[in-house]
Amino acid sequence: MASTALALAAILSLAPRTPAQQSSLPTQPDLSAKSLEDLMSIEVTSVSKKEQKLSEVAAAIFVITQEDIRRSGATNIPDLLRMVPGLDVGQINSNIWAVSARGFNQEFSNKLLVMLDGRSVYLPTFSGVFWDVLDLPFEDIERIEVIRGPGGTTWGTNAVNGVINIITKKAGETRGGMVSAGSGNVAQEFGTVQYGDKLGARTDFRVFAKYFNDGHLPSLTGQSGQDGWHVLRGGFRTDSHLTAKDELSFEGDLYTGRIGDTAGLFNSFASPGLENVLFEANLSGGYIQSDWTHRYSDGSETALQVSYDRFRRDDVLGEARQTFNIDFQDHIAWGERQDFVWGAGYRFSSSTSPGSLTIALEPPDLDTSLFSAFVQDEIALIADRVSLTVGTKLEHNYFTGFGVMPSARVAWEIRAKQTAWAAVSRALRTPSSIDTGSEANFGGFIPPTGPPVALRIVGNPDFQNERLLAYEAGYRAELPHHAAIDISAYYNNYGSLETAEPGPPFFEATPLPPHLVIPLEYENLMHGQAHGIEFSGSWKPASHWTLSPGYAFEEIHMHLAATSQDTQSRPAAEGSTPRHWARLDSHLDLPHGLDWDASATFNSRLTAQAVPSYTRVDTQFNWHAREKLTFRVVGQNLSSDHHLEFVNGPGTGISGLVKRSAYAQVEWRF
Repeated sequence: MASTALALAAILSLAPRTPAQQSSLPTQPDLSAKSLEDLMSIEVTSVSKKEQKLSEVAAAIFVITQEDIRRSGATNIPDLLRMVPGLDVGQINSNIWAVSARGFNQEFSNKLLVMLDGRSVYLPTFSGVFWDVLDLPFEDIERIEVIRGPGGTTWGTNAVNGVINIITKKAGETRGGMVSAGSGNVAQEFGTVQYGDKLGARTDFRVFAKYFNDGHLPSLTGQSGQDGWHVLRGGFRTDSHLTAKDELSFEGDLYTGRIGDTAGLFNSFASPGLENVLFEANLSGGYIQSDWTHRYSDGSETALQVSYDRFRRDDVLGEARQTFNIDFQDHIAWGERQDFVWGAGYRFSSSTSPGSLTIALEPPDLDTSLFSAFVQDEIALIADRVSLTVGTKLEHNYFTGFGVMPSARVAWEIRAKQTAWAAVSRALRTPSSIDTGSEANFGGFIPPTGPPVALRIVGNPDFQNERLLAYEAGYRAELPHHAAIDISAYYNNYGSLETAEPGPPFFEATPLPPHLVIPLEYENLMHGQAHGIEFSGSWKPASHWTLSPGYAFEEIHMHLAATSQDTQSRPAAEGSTPRHWARLDSHLDLPHGLDWDASATFNSRLTAQAVPSYTRVDTQFNWHAREKLTFRVVGQNLSSDHHLEFVNGPGTGISGLVKRSAYAQVEWRF
């Protein structure tokens, strides 16, 4: 906390006491020049699949704007998300992150749904996200909507503790050319080339290419972690106005890359445990997506989204997957008091994974289908004052069949610029291929007599949905003296959470030699509660200076069923996220086209992993030398030479140390 106090004192002490001269602005709109009322009126779509003002939404939502992205100095999506209260981001090594909302953090956080333009990038294999390939030019992101809390009624299963929706700009908003390049000690080389223009009278397009090469981070022993990586990506987007009421967009990309990693591998039955082995893995994939929208009127429209994506990773599991998805929705305004949204969807996913002696899936080839439908009605109980939103989602998945996720939300505009809200929601986390069909060896031995023995975690074909019943409330308001606050509180009741239980030994003839297996099998034998509070605010003490504080507190209590013999799942669930999180962001407009951004973030210790508390300080100077030419110098993790953020479980992604870094960047638009 002392480091945090010193960092914040430095930010405050360097603030100028007189108004600064107007700086030369970049081509993007500068939201710092807008009033807080404008910022609170940002339209969001991820809560109810329709446009709503941020100030009126009955959910805990945080919007990362394009200006927030520019000021952050981040070079990857996980680092961008560090500014959100209630969202825990821990870097494991150079190319792996653990990101979760409201607890239960791990490499593949299975209660957080992540989307790109409404297309899910959640992996049914691991119940998580490969953050190393979720990338695009940051200049093309319009905003990132982060919902803390359930989103199952709108988005379906796995939107349990949160939803992240990355929304990109339309092609017409990115006309012209852009070249960006930079270099540093961790982000060693990176650059983007992009061009957009009109294609005929009714169509806009953009194309881009992006490359980065990140260096190694230190291992826990101070040696090189050998976890450097690089990715080359190219993509496009087109937006067409077919008629006055019809819009059609196409977007997609392709990528190829390579990551370094140190994996815990099971090499032989004589090994007492996993052995750390250095390896490199090739990555490749891409997607194509089309969105059609027909507007009947200002309050009514129909939308259809169709997408196809595929990827391959030559890692320990060696999975290749392809997914086809189609979603339809209809939005109808009924008179002056009802706003009705309904829709249906279908997803088909096919995967193949040869596996290894360390981990394999049974069956290795699997095709799954997901059918869904939802309905939601917003009712104005008191016109322009009190609204009630009720709805439910019905899904049928391959593993557990039907699931129902209802919710009810109420918003009350107490007076102008002040809104209180409350919600109760049910959400489900469906099993993954790992939960139901994995075979992961984590040790072995050869006894004096008898066959070799393998210690194994195995999937359970009868694994059931994890359940959440969530109660939430919040308040957001614009205050006097150019300030705004947003506060939310929650109480979550979880059931049927995953544990690993000892099972009866069994004999296997293959792979050779014949051996005995002592298994741990996944079961649904844990339940518990979590409660917390989240706060974010904004204050403009002067027209050229903005301060944005944030704070989050969470406490989790888990309980095991009487029949459970699991000794690891409960402490891991309770202690894998910080109990306290605090952050302060500062943005300062300076004379002569300069601006300065700084942030200090405090994370309390992770008790389950013995990770000590740490303070992260980042800073950035921008010089807008000309209207379309910008130079940037960024320093990250300045408060310490290196620190530990997250300890990964056994297997791939051996944890390393996040080190102090800096880079310089130039951006030219034409």
